[in-house]
Amino acid sequence: MDITQLILDDHHLQRRAFALLDEVDVHDIETLRVLWDDLANFLEVHAAAEEAVFYPELLKLADKSGAETADAIGDHNDIRDAITEAATHRVGTKVWWAAVLKARKANTEHMGEEEDEVLRDFRLHASLEERHALGVRFAAAKTPPSAARLDESDKNPKEYVEQNR
Repeated sequence: MDITQLILDDHHLQRRAFALLDEVDVHDIETLRVLWDDLANFLEVHAAAEEAVFYPELLKLADKSGAETADAIGDHNDIRDAITEAATHRVGTKVWWAAVLKARKANTEHMGEEEDEVLRDFRLHASLEERHALGVRFAAAKTPPSAARLDESDKNPKEYVEQNR
């Protein structure tokens, strides 16, 4: 139950969910709505669970400068902002698709940075026991009862780093 593997598993599901949107008939608005709502919620919960469980530990063990964490929090804000923007448009319209693409691009960039840098750094500094314990907490944080209590709001990256050192 290594937290780094759970994060990678979530990334795979996020990529698949975005690809699934590409496969939906553009006139099937209800299917687009249902799939997007599910993906948007998944992205929000994933980011909030990372912020609650993973990034505070990254700061303590592997990101002493706070640069990786601040960048990730900024990425989460970009993803959230695109999700919020999509919610202001009718599903299936060009402006809605543009907002969805904005979320997708921000998420793809974020996942790449996490996979290539952040998760690697964490694996080098955290023991398997620590990663397992965090994995259990991360999985629990994403369950519906716990997820409802997560803070899904935008955060100031510098303040987040200072508050979680």
